[in-house]
Amino acid sequence: MLKRVVIVAVLLGVGSLGLEAQGGRGRGGQGGAAQKVTAIRAGRLIDTDTGTAAVNQIILVQGEMITDVGPNVAIPAGAEIIDLSRLTVLPGFVDTHTHEAMTYKEIPENNTYYYTYITDPTPLRAIQAASNALQLLSSGFTVVCDVGNNGLYADTALRQAIEQGWIPGPTIIPSGLIIGTTGGQFTPSPEMYKYHNIVYPEYLEANSRDEIVKAVRENLLFGAKVIKICLDCKPWGYSVDDIKLFIAEAALGGAKVNAHVQTRDGAQRAIDAGLHVISHGQQITPEQHAQMAAKGIYLASTDTPFTGYRGSAEGQKHAADQLKSAYDKGVPVTFSTDMDYWNEKMKNEKGDWLNRGDLTIAFLQTWKAAGIPAKDILKALTINGYKAADVYKDQRGPIKAGYFADIVGIQGDPLADIDALRNVQFVMKNGAVFKKNGVITIDGLLHPGPVNGFRRR
Repeated sequence: MLKRVVIVAVLLGVGSLGLEAQGGRGRGGQGGAAQKVTAIRAGRLIDTDTGTAAVNQIILVQGEMITDVGPNVAIPAGAEIIDLSRLTVLPGFVDTHTHEAMTYKEIPENNTYYYTYITDPTPLRAIQAASNALQLLSSGFTVVCDVGNNGLYADTALRQAIEQGWIPGPTIIPSGLIIGTTGGQFTPSPEMYKYHNIVYPEYLEANSRDEIVKAVRENLLFGAKVIKICLDCKPWGYSVDDIKLFIAEAALGGAKVNAHVQTRDGAQRAIDAGLHVISHGQQITPEQHAQMAAKGIYLASTDTPFTGYRGSAEGQKHAADQLKSAYDKGVPVTFSTDMDYWNEKMKNEKGDWLNRGDLTIAFLQTWKAAGIPAKDILKALTINGYKAADVYKDQRGPIKAGYFADIVGIQGDPLADIDALRNVQFVMKNGAVFKKNGVITIDGLLHPGPVNGFRRR
């Protein structure tokens, strides 16, 4: 009798899973319920691909998706109307290189992230990442490429929590563990390396072809959406054939490859292999920039500005010169930061703390120093970012019918003054309002369970 009951229970469980998978839930886990319709009245709508603006536009949103855009769109009866007629509306921003679960500090680590890794456990870093994700979304960043240094998969856990609906946040493109040759970016003592395995999990070591395949598959298994490699962090870095193997194996899991590149020789190997994204690349030559442009390789050069809390005048000038070279040669440049630090000087002129979004958008300063036109900064911050993050193919990007409703409203005109992007008043993510009139509205976006479906990752 007990055996019969168990069998029936198992069959019922399998049946219920099948019902959810087949007929229950569409995008957003809304099931068969009618999806909410919202009409946004945009005073000025910017097409960041062309750098043009149209006035008095209506954006129609149903559920998570944009269904229509134009000056004469009919607003259905019963639709919620959001009046942004005094704002400039544009698609959400992208940071193509950051670390939400790594925050090294002046005290107590003296800005040495090796010690942060020792003292901050992954659960704490995961909470830091969730907080940083909310702050980034508040500043208009709707897609964030989180490329390693996140402990034991805090980044993939963050993506899963957001996708399932536990908390709101940007679309996270996590890499899982950075894959590198022996040592990763660490230079540990023999005792710490041999007896305490100190490199893992901050880095996943892979030296042979078999180890490369295993490392890529392990990251994909645990939720990585991009594969991050440390290409030349050690003199024994990866060869062109190694990089091609990374690319081929990642493609089997639907992922691209992003590489930390710090030498000219490493950059040449990345270019020859046809990498998708080169990160940093501050030693790349103009000739190599031209090669990148010819192959359509994206650049995430993490251009640190000189501020009262970080950087130097010399460092900003070098970053701006490199960025200008890449731009002039036609490289598809992206907005990227490598933000992973904090100190007690990170305050505004009123003495208030700058949040992670404020600190991120501040990197506009280097782009201005490079003399890049505002319309092209906007394209780097959006269209190029979507393509580098590999989400454009998933209908995430511009404000057009058929794309996810990731929408930002700001005061001012960023085509005339790019610093207008610092004043975000409205944020919609996947059709849900996260910020309105400059105030975060989070109450309806926190949930006690995976309301979007537990299979979403």
